[in-house]
Order: sequence, then C-alpha cells, then structure tokens
Amino acid sequence: MEWCSSSSPPLPKKCRLTKSRIKTLLIAFFDSNGLIHHEFVPAGTTVNAESYEGVLKRLLQRIRRVRPQLYQSGQWKLLQDNARPHTAIRVRQFFSTRKVTVLEHPPFSPDLALQTSCFPASKES
Repeated sequence: MEWCSSSSPPLPKKCRLTKSRIKTLLIAFFDSNGLIHHEFVPAGTTVNAESYEGVLKRLLQRIRRVRPQLYQSGQWKLLQDNARPHTAIRVRQFFSTRKVTVLEHPPFSPDLALQTSCFPASKES
C-alpha cells in the first residue's frame, strides 16, 4: 500500500487478464458484398444435421429478404467445409429439394480455411 496526498492523481490499477472458459460458436454466411446471415449456437449445444438444417432454412429466408435478385436468379452457390453436419444425408436432401448448388470443398485446403484467415487466434487454441 502506498500513501498519497488527496491532490495527487490516483494510481493506475493493475488488472489481471484471465482467459475465458466460455466458448462461443458462430455460424456465418457471406458473399462478396458482406455478411448475409449469422447465428450463435446456444451454449451447451452442438451442431448436428437437424440443427444445421434449421440454420439453412433461416439462411434461405434471409437471402430472399436481403439479396432477392440473387435468390430469384438461382445462380448462387454455397461453399462449406466437410464437417459431419454439412455432409449428412438429411442436409444433402435439403439441398437437393431446394435446388441449392453446393461447391466441393477440398479437405485441408489452406486457401479455403476461413477459420485461420478470419480468426487467426483460433490457430493457437
């Protein structure tokens, strides 16, 4: 402890930085014009085929609202990685019935690994 006069400026506080134990999962969809749709996955839940299909339904509704010309043309394509929920039969059937073109994603492609280019800190964890 240090004694100071009442007229002296306050001493700076020392803060301890602690790493948060809370992890947040974000699902984001964007095009060359910017972000189209994003959703945070609720804490304690995982993304499975059923929940991902729900996200995709909301994505299509959002595209219809914010990029109507893109939605009506049917010329847009979806690029996603090869995570299990993305390649599940249920999700592939969803794409087929709604005529969504999904581009093939080469596994372990450094050019398309968005998590390492958009979020460089994720490489460390």
